[in-house]
Amino acid sequence: MAEALWRDISSRLTRIGLFPVKGVQASLMAHKDPNGLLDRAQQFGYTGVLTVELFDELQHRADVDGSKEGNGVGGDDGEAPTVAASSMLIPVLDSTAAGEAGEEATGRVIAPISLPEPSQADRPHGLAHFSLDGFPMLATDVDTELDIHFEITGKSTTEGKMKDFLACYNDRLERIKRIIVQTGRLPNRVISVNQLIRDRARFSSSSNSATVIGLVNNVRHKGDNLYFNIEDETGDFFCLLSPARDSDGAAVAKRRNRVVTGGLMNDDVVGVTGYVSPQRSDMFIVEDIHLPPLEKQRKRTAPADQAVSVAFLSDLHLGSNTFLHAQWEKLAKWFHEDPLAKTIKYLVLSGDVVDGVGIYKNQQRELEITDVYKQYEGVARLIEGLPDWIDTMILPGNHDAVRPAEPQPALDPRIQEYYNSTTFVGNPCDFSLHGVRVLSYHGVSIMDFVSTMRNITFSQPEKAMAEMLERRHLAPSWGGKTPLSPEPEDHMVIETIPDIFVTGHVHGHYCGEHKGVTL
Repeated sequence: MAEALWRDISSRLTRIGLFPVKGVQASLMAHKDPNGLLDRAQQFGYTGVLTVELFDELQHRADVDGSKEGNGVGGDDGEAPTVAASSMLIPVLDSTAAGEAGEEATGRVIAPISLPEPSQADRPHGLAHFSLDGFPMLATDVDTELDIHFEITGKSTTEGKMKDFLACYNDRLERIKRIIVQTGRLPNRVISVNQLIRDRARFSSSSNSATVIGLVNNVRHKGDNLYFNIEDETGDFFCLLSPARDSDGAAVAKRRNRVVTGGLMNDDVVGVTGYVSPQRSDMFIVEDIHLPPLEKQRKRTAPADQAVSVAFLSDLHLGSNTFLHAQWEKLAKWFHEDPLAKTIKYLVLSGDVVDGVGIYKNQQRELEITDVYKQYEGVARLIEGLPDWIDTMILPGNHDAVRPAEPQPALDPRIQEYYNSTTFVGNPCDFSLHGVRVLSYHGVSIMDFVSTMRNITFSQPEKAMAEMLERRHLAPSWGGKTPLSPEPEDHMVIETIPDIFVTGHVHGHYCGEHKGVTL
């Protein structure tokens, strides 16, 4: 009987646009007249998330209103009150109808009291309609299974000294170099830059090539050619990469042309095979270039009896005067009503859940909530309005109240206290859901990829994500738009290729595949 009662109440709540938090359900079911109370809520114009505070306010207003009617105040047998408390005034939506009823309007509408319904968005990138047959499990039927492999919270040890910078870059070089070498595809044994300099006369002909692996710097295009320096712990050497020649094999030509056309990022780790120019002993002619290999991945899947879904969202920017209130309410309604939403066990918010304070000059002019703690409290209320079968995870972004340098730790414990059951992790975070490997990163470095590489634009940020995977690094360049923390171990290296790679930051949307990885 209780279940049937809640179904009726829940259906009524949805019709009038109210979404109760967890604590309100029991209060509604215990109320002597829940339908009458919801009539009052509709009459008073309540919509959106129904928090415990708003529910208490609704009960109080309903009791006050009911006592007035019981005493004949404002009814047919009594006189209308001459003055009404401002908090009790309800806008008259149809003053003509009020006049026909012989009642005097107590106010007039100068703007809509509710936001317009968001228009239906086009399906992006031609994604196909889904079938519920592909989503067999309800989220309520499956226990949470979250394994966090790495995030930086509590593990940052850098002092920001030169030794930390050296350790970070040496660690990056060694780990990505190992990935390149382990493929067994290099034409020669790898030598150091110092050995190349010492034996340059030996390697001054294409018939006797050398292979070096190092960090890239001073990247620049000139005409059709790409110039850069390659550096390891022993020294650096100037390199020239030209477009592929007719004599190059298909694989070599593809690698050369891809890099010459798109470019390289400063501090990339690459391998180069070639020879020292006979005309310039300080120039290395690159005949082949080696990035860390990325083969097509065989995607891991959850067991058949745990086949639930995960939803990804980022950049809510609550607190900004451009926060999408109506769209959030529509999303919350979708979570409560749509059959597909019943399969969603996890919601991952990949950074910038709030707009923050003092992030950029004169930001306060664009804020509707100027206290950062109240912004986070507001996000907590939004999450409380979602169904209780959803487990939420929050990563920070560049607008959040943590250090800007990546990797970023999780939000402060004082902020976490606003939330009931949310999981807080750092940025980036490598984790698994039911055995499916997920890499979530806010994505500030997308701006560096766009500003550096010729083939990447803000309209297609997924190409930057693909390049991160190809390089095995989330944010290779120091000194660009992405502040980095020089940890003794470079935690931005991608050693294990994920099944799902998700970012945010650029306020776009895309879903597709790159070599078996869902982006």
